[in-house]
Amino acid sequence: MGLAGPLVREHDGEMVQEQRRARSPDRTGTAVRDWVSLAWEVYGDGPVTVLLMPTWSIIPSRFWKLQIPYLARHFRVVTFDGRGSGRSGRPSGAAAYANLDYAADTVAVMDATDTDSAVLVALSCAVTWSVHVAADHPERVRGLFAIAPSCGLAVADPARERFAWDQRHDTTDGWAAYNKHNWLEGDYDGFRRFFFEQMFSEPHSTKQIEDCLLWSADITAQTLCDTTAGRLGLEGAVNEPLEPVCARVTCPVAVVHGDRDRIRPWGVGKRLAELTGGSFTLLEGVGHGPPGRQPVLVNTMVRAFVEGLGRPPVRRTWQRALDRPRRVLYLSSPIGLGHARRDVAIAEELRRCCPGLQVDWLAQHPVTTVLEAAGERIHPASQWLLNESTHIEEEASEHDLHAFRTIRRMDEILVNNFMVFDDVVGEEHYDLVVGDEAWDVDHFLHENPERKRFAYAWMTDFVGWLPMPDGGEEEARLTSDHNAEMIEQRARFRQLRDRSVFVGNPSDIVDGAFGPGLPGIREWTEQNFDFAGYVTGFEAPTRPETERLRRSLGYRPEHKLCVVTVGGSGVGGPLLQRVLDAAPLARRLLPELRFLVVCGPRIDPASLPRRTGVRVRGYLPRLHDHLAAADVAVVQGGLTTCMELASARTPFLYVPLEHHFEQNFHVRHRLERYGAGRHLSYGEASDPGFLAEAIVKELMVEQHVLPVESDGAARAAAMLAELL
Repeated sequence: MGLAGPLVREHDGEMVQEQRRARSPDRTGTAVRDWVSLAWEVYGDGPVTVLLMPTWSIIPSRFWKLQIPYLARHFRVVTFDGRGSGRSGRPSGAAAYANLDYAADTVAVMDATDTDSAVLVALSCAVTWSVHVAADHPERVRGLFAIAPSCGLAVADPARERFAWDQRHDTTDGWAAYNKHNWLEGDYDGFRRFFFEQMFSEPHSTKQIEDCLLWSADITAQTLCDTTAGRLGLEGAVNEPLEPVCARVTCPVAVVHGDRDRIRPWGVGKRLAELTGGSFTLLEGVGHGPPGRQPVLVNTMVRAFVEGLGRPPVRRTWQRALDRPRRVLYLSSPIGLGHARRDVAIAEELRRCCPGLQVDWLAQHPVTTVLEAAGERIHPASQWLLNESTHIEEEASEHDLHAFRTIRRMDEILVNNFMVFDDVVGEEHYDLVVGDEAWDVDHFLHENPERKRFAYAWMTDFVGWLPMPDGGEEEARLTSDHNAEMIEQRARFRQLRDRSVFVGNPSDIVDGAFGPGLPGIREWTEQNFDFAGYVTGFEAPTRPETERLRRSLGYRPEHKLCVVTVGGSGVGGPLLQRVLDAAPLARRLLPELRFLVVCGPRIDPASLPRRTGVRVRGYLPRLHDHLAAADVAVVQGGLTTCMELASARTPFLYVPLEHHFEQNFHVRHRLERYGAGRHLSYGEASDPGFLAEAIVKELMVEQHVLPVESDGAARAAAMLAELL
């Protein structure tokens, strides 16, 4: 059979591309059993293999995306698409999808991947297949971790049992939609949405539902009918009763089940644990999809289960608390370089407040570029972080980055990076963790507050995820839901953050509400944050100092200097190209004009064309000196660079990324308050003549900019020092 599962899928009437994987497999291949191809993948090379089982064919093995990167750091991980889903073959007829076929497929994949034995981790109906493998091949199964089992056990489920799957009904409401005739002749897409809304019964599960709708879009109604009939033992499929099979399982078994599971009642999980002699954990408030909705819990439980199966004891060192040096773990957002520069300044002030303080940084490129130049210590575990800037760059098109959707699609990266953080703070003692827009840590600590073992400070320079005007009602609904979840988390776990620091002032916060029925953004932020003022990390030079600075940097007094920079990510390349196209025209208008184009650490200077009067540089550690020495600047619209220019009173044009809500709303609001810079749209900047005239005109404009505070780093450090 051929492989199925295109990379581009139809979703809600549009062709959409599935998001890039955060962790690529180390090996891929195909096993063939009874002429059915089974696509498998292998990650990592640990001494113990964890086999993440396929589940019902309505979704492929991608549903394990939040487990794979973490588990592959500790174990060898194998996944495969079950028959009828993903890239595996799709035979016709129910008889090809009996439980024993899936069990035999599992053994075939183990053989093909050179897996002598494995711990099986299974969700929903895959638990049945795993029980068969464990009972019939005990030497191949070291343990079974069962999540929300959907097994044919004698546990009543009246809401579903009243509607037979293979009979016609006079309604398709509720569980009547789970019906063969409805799928083939009625509203199959409506059923898919209903099913996944039942699967993720927890509030704020829009992303998980969205993922599953996308993954299931290429599973036809007929294939789903065949796989369901096979699992139910209908239409020629034969399945043996499961209870006697459970009695033959000899390996350790752990069962977890949510008490809000609307697919299968938690009594099924409890009964399975009784029949296999396994442990049972009831997850209160959890639905049928814990791997997607509670990934931190599932990841840590699976790891603990596997490591409890005979792993040799770990040797550790413990130090008396009073003998430990005071230590801070600092997390600085890798999206751009602005956070890193201000965080280094705050860390320096924090050391002045607390002599002998040790600061470790859990960081990734391009932040590490700034940290290394400053002589800071980067924690070795940083190598396990998945790069957020790479994701940002791959999501961007020509000067267009939909920031909200991009972060929303970064979920598997964020889960992995939180798990790296969680390992670090679990193995080492830190007195304080500072998260500067470390969205992963803040979100998952609120989801799992029991994992906090330290004082915790959160820092940000904007509050409120806002919809873009062309996003319509759907984007407004999703941003509102995202904000509502954050507000609920803060209300319930107000003490989880020992300090919430806003890098700015109350008037820097945008007006408006978080969404319908939600509080005002400025009012809520004033109630929940302390304000440090803006953090530049340097003193703006006076006019005489600026003249000396220009001379020290090698700029000639008769020249006018335009500095062009687009931040630390690689998404600013198109804007650099636009400025380079405009540079010759600008120099005709003003012959003494010279350009310094700063690419940053993620754009290759050699990739840009050369122009007379234009110097192209890569990363400049003290870029703010060049900005202060400039006569005019053109920048992308990130807050840090714009505020450095405002502090130096340098005239500048800023061109926010299209669909970047922070740059278009939050940053623009703050700059207008300070009276700094002139906003250009990318459409305007794409006209070389218009851009050239704008650069020259802005150079002549008299500046009336509010002064930018220079003590923000010290104020922020004083707030943090109170926690040490």
